[in-house]
Amino acid sequence: MNKNNEFLGLPEPWPAPAKLNLCLHIVGRRADGYHLLQSAMQLIDLCDELQFYQRPPGVIERVGENADISAEADLIVRAARLLATRYEVFDGVAIEINKRIPVQGGLGGGSSNAATVLVALNYLWRLDLKIEELAALGLELGADVPIFVRGHSAWAEGVGEQLTPCDFPQQVYLVLKPQAGVSTAAIFQDPELTRDSPVTTVQAFVAAGGRNDCAPVVRKRSGEIAEALDWLAEFGEARLTGTGACVFVALPDEATARGALARVPARWAGYVVRGLNRSPLLDRLAHEAG
Repeated sequence: MNKNNEFLGLPEPWPAPAKLNLCLHIVGRRADGYHLLQSAMQLIDLCDELQFYQRPPGVIERVGENADISAEADLIVRAARLLATRYEVFDGVAIEINKRIPVQGGLGGGSSNAATVLVALNYLWRLDLKIEELAALGLELGADVPIFVRGHSAWAEGVGEQLTPCDFPQQVYLVLKPQAGVSTAAIFQDPELTRDSPVTTVQAFVAAGGRNDCAPVVRKRSGEIAEALDWLAEFGEARLTGTGACVFVALPDEATARGALARVPARWAGYVVRGLNRSPLLDRLAHEAG
């Protein structure tokens, strides 16, 4: 951190947790091309961390290094500018991110970062917007942003914006990030993608499990991700999150997960994580207010 930076609020970082799609069923397609889905989305304790610093009026910028994306395209900058423009905020802010969630992995890191910006700046800029207003604003930035704004694992429907809070088993997972990248747009445009899965319920998912309708298409397009799924299958039901590239498996305890992590091929990044139902972002907000 630059010593000339003065914090907005307390110096502790604001967390931005990742998520796993425990299932992803595609049940239809709207006339505008957007796909209708059903998904069990569980937060996990793998988090990016954001810091907010004071800046002169009108200055909104990102500080620190992030070679993966330009500042102008970064969702944290776009989220802050959207909030400032929509509600005529003249305060400035600089945002620094400590990146821990792998990019382009299907873990929702960019969306979670944007949600943390909206929630934090709503408090730090004293806007007092309700959670529904912040979630609606987040939806303008991406379909996954509202779940991170609301801060609870959920059953998602529609294009992902219809959220029913759910408490899923808080299992331990081994998550792998292959080197391969995945184009979400290409997956959803693939003619072989299943688009007519039967509509189900969260109760049916909890009782019988589910699947990821994108997985067969991703397997066909990426031999490396297919290999990672096959490697994980030695330990249990290997699943793809979102359109990937991350894959994961539930394991009985952390010791088992750590043992499996030690065997992960060096070319893949591995993470032992635990499922959450409540976001640590809510606890950070309460700490700031308290």
